[in-house]
Amino acid sequence: MKKVIIIVVILITAVAVAVGYLKFALPDVGAAPEMKVELTPERIRRGEYLANHVAACMDCHSTRDWSRFSGPLQAGTLGKGGEYFGPEMGFPGKFYSRNLTPANLGDWTDGEIFRAITSGVDKIGRALFPVMPYPSYARMDQEDVLDIIAYIRSLSPIENKTPEPEPAFPMNFLINTLPVKPVFTQKPTKENPVAYGQYLVSVASCVDCHSPVDKGQVIMEKAFSGGREFGMPSGVVRSANITPDETTGIGAWTEQQFVAKFKEYSNPDRMPAVRPTDYNTLMPWSMYAGMDTADLRAIYAYLKSLPPIQHQVAKYSPNK
Repeated sequence: MKKVIIIVVILITAVAVAVGYLKFALPDVGAAPEMKVELTPERIRRGEYLANHVAACMDCHSTRDWSRFSGPLQAGTLGKGGEYFGPEMGFPGKFYSRNLTPANLGDWTDGEIFRAITSGVDKIGRALFPVMPYPSYARMDQEDVLDIIAYIRSLSPIENKTPEPEPAFPMNFLINTLPVKPVFTQKPTKENPVAYGQYLVSVASCVDCHSPVDKGQVIMEKAFSGGREFGMPSGVVRSANITPDETTGIGAWTEQQFVAKFKEYSNPDRMPAVRPTDYNTLMPWSMYAGMDTADLRAIYAYLKSLPPIQHQVAKYSPNK
């Protein structure tokens, strides 16, 4: 009996130590770097392009008009935060995008914003859930990150206090294991369209949505083959297969067709109205439509270089 008690005590102690480590010793990505971003017109302009049309930060950190196809941004909400991601959409808890305007980030240093974007740790050291894909941003060119920070600093302040996140058990403990230390890359030149396209696809985190997942983790051997499910008011929407498979992916698409698909949505004001019971999509078409044609061509070149994966996706299942 005495041995059993000792074993139980050891197990309880081990669990307590493990929980304490997860809760209090992590995340361990280091202090926010000391830096000051120069707010030049060039940086702000490049940051605006990246934040709105490639990384699409504003997609989640603004208010989207879900009465119209693909939820274009509502005027006057740029960066105000508050977009909700909950269990209905497959997330392990309730999460809300943060207010990126100076009304909220005014007392953050540039280094603290940099750490949040590239490592997933906020001003006071709390782990962020990677609905903001910081594992992808951790592989960006540092100059592009600095450009995004410059743009964020230029936003008009909007007072909007966003709700605190509510990760469900066990994510409330595991969330501290998710932040990463960045491994920055140098942006390839546009003269190498496949490599440059791969960089853009990474910044846009296309793999996160356009891949099947298991317990929230991308199944890498099926990367880009589509099928990830997202709950919408009218039913379940699934991402498209964007591998170059001839029958189930984009293998039969020409470069011109690929670019035209994006440019079709260049005018957000013309996005068609949809009812709550109609098909809609999370894909922010009107934001990606603003991408440079040369960049879209590079993305096409990269996607065409991937191994084709035959995976037929039923893009929409309406509620019964």
